[in-house]
Amino acid sequence: MYIEIDHSSTICAYMQIYQELRSRIISGAFVYGAKLPSKRVLAKECLVSIITVEHAYQLLCDEGYCEMKPRSGCYVKYCSDNFFPVSDKKNDSTTPSNAVIIHNDNISFSTVSSLLRKVILDSGERILMKSPTGGSAELRDAICRYLARCRNINVSSEQIIIGSGAEYLYGLCIQMLGRDNMIALESPSYEKIHAVYTANGAVCDMLEMDSEGIRPDELERTQAKILHVTPFNSFPSLITASAERRHYYLEWASHRNAVIIEDDYDSEFTLNGKAPQTLFAQTTDENVIYINTFSKTIAPSLRAGYMVLPKKYLTLYNDRVGFYSCTVPMLEQFFLAEWLDSGEFERTISRIRNKNE
Repeated sequence: MYIEIDHSSTICAYMQIYQELRSRIISGAFVYGAKLPSKRVLAKECLVSIITVEHAYQLLCDEGYCEMKPRSGCYVKYCSDNFFPVSDKKNDSTTPSNAVIIHNDNISFSTVSSLLRKVILDSGERILMKSPTGGSAELRDAICRYLARCRNINVSSEQIIIGSGAEYLYGLCIQMLGRDNMIALESPSYEKIHAVYTANGAVCDMLEMDSEGIRPDELERTQAKILHVTPFNSFPSLITASAERRHYYLEWASHRNAVIIEDDYDSEFTLNGKAPQTLFAQTTDENVIYINTFSKTIAPSLRAGYMVLPKKYLTLYNDRVGFYSCTVPMLEQFFLAEWLDSGEFERTISRIRNKNE
């Protein structure tokens, strides 16, 4: 099998092999169940090392195009009838030139499409149902299990609220806690956080930061009773709050009888292999509301996030904003539940961490 390796290219050899094989698999040159050439044979024909070919085959397996069978070889498991079409065109006229494209090294489209197909077949007409107000039981339960095994957060499904992204959940928070409140924010902070709160009538107090997070003297200065923080990799400063400063946030909230809204966006991508402990998991005062989304860990088009409420706020939530309908379609909720329970979410995070190390 002839594959020409361009050694002058900026694309490494294993990626060239991977891209060519993937193209041939999608085009039908290799049908479902076909065996790819052995690593030794392909390495000899391409004048590369066996390790290079092994990397390419492993990537095909990670993407869901092939599977390795012990002591047998690499076999194609892609079938066009089982997946939505994948375009290899570099300049699709329907795609804006400035669009953000998810690289297949991170998210396997074939895996996504396969799971979506499974969900449609398994759930049937249930995907057309109206979602319960807080979100489907399947997704809330799946999130509970994920948080328990990966984030040391042990809660019941009734504490999970599903919504269409973090911005929507910010709005629910301020409506629940009261629009006449002052909210303390990191300075600088993600501009939409400020925009959502002010649009809801709240007053924002911007607190200066140092290399460890919000400065203690700024926390002492503010009269706010609500603190919105992004402890991990705050945008745009990229500051991650130190363990001491996180503890200070909790002490401040306890002494002030204040509420912390913990925006845990992006924390899954810590490079040390373990996401930092959340404020929600550390406190015993039930004064932290935890928010996270799937927009970066899966896809920006997937407008789905979740909020974890302390039990003492459930009555307040139901009384003030519990009438809102869930804004995430049931198909997406069933897909996310399957993604979490199948372990694919954690495998994806692991691949991205390994790539970025």
